[in-house]
Amino acid sequence: MGEPPTVYLIEDDASVRDSIALMLGLAGYRTALFADAESFLAAVRGEAGGCVLTDLRLPGLSGLELQAELRARGIRLPVIVITAHGDVASARRAFLAEAVDFIEKPFEEEPLRAAIEAALAREREHRAREEARRADAARLAALTAREREVLEQAALGLHAKEIARALGISPRTVEVHKTRIMAKLGVRNVAELVRFALAAGSGERPRRTG
Repeated sequence: MGEPPTVYLIEDDASVRDSIALMLGLAGYRTALFADAESFLAAVRGEAGGCVLTDLRLPGLSGLELQAELRARGIRLPVIVITAHGDVASARRAFLAEAVDFIEKPFEEEPLRAAIEAALAREREHRAREEARRADAARLAALTAREREVLEQAALGLHAKEIARALGISPRTVEVHKTRIMAKLGVRNVAELVRFALAAGSGERPRRTG
């Protein structure tokens, strides 16, 4: 098993920061503590796992500005915003930036834990999708140039005879290429092959049938 995910807690009030860290530690979470967004950004890595629990008002970058900076850097850690000065506009901005939750202080342990669990679940789903995309990309990279041409034509919905005419090869050769492509990509039929080709073009993960 790998290391447990980390809750990155960013809170400028030392007493509040220590109190939340104690609460999370007793609940079994691993934490990393920061007094401001800048020190967190200096420490976090793109491949970091877990979630961010940040105060809305911080010295320097605010919690909302931190959200924007994480997105700009391509760091997909889910964010939970906590604040003693909540308002509708701030909550709206946080959720538009895909915050998992916006929690007003003082808060009970249970809602906070529920938000953290939701954030960690979102992060696991994201990592699983990314791993699937990398696996698909590796399978696509194993195709020959001709096989990629056949796959691209299949994605257009063309039949073997149409692909053969487009590429200047025989329908039988097209079928041979399709068989090899399906084996390399791990798909079971032409419908899955077409879905894989379309997903490869759009960057989405192809869905299996049946």
